[in-house]
Amino acid sequence: MAKIIVRGANMERGKEYMFLVIIEKAERNFSAYSPDLPGCVATGKTLEEVKGNMQAAIEMHVRGMIEDGSPIPEPRKREEFAGIEFMAVAV
Repeated sequence: MAKIIVRGANMERGKEYMFLVIIEKAERNFSAYSPDLPGCVATGKTLEEVKGNMQAAIEMHVRGMIEDGSPIPEPRKREEFAGIEFMAVAV
């Protein structure tokens, strides 16, 4: 998980938005998405690149929502997450 803080001049009254971002390592690159912003995704060859690309993707996504008059989804609070678990299953 990565914390990405989005700031921008076109955002609602200079408000700071913080969204959970999940970053996954693939065979040849990294991919990222935010469960709070469906459809907002990014990729990058390195961890730093995917973080930068996701930062830009979130900024564009949220600015577009503001311009369209769409409500910005309320980001989940850290307290809402109990943790990340890997589970083995037999099928």
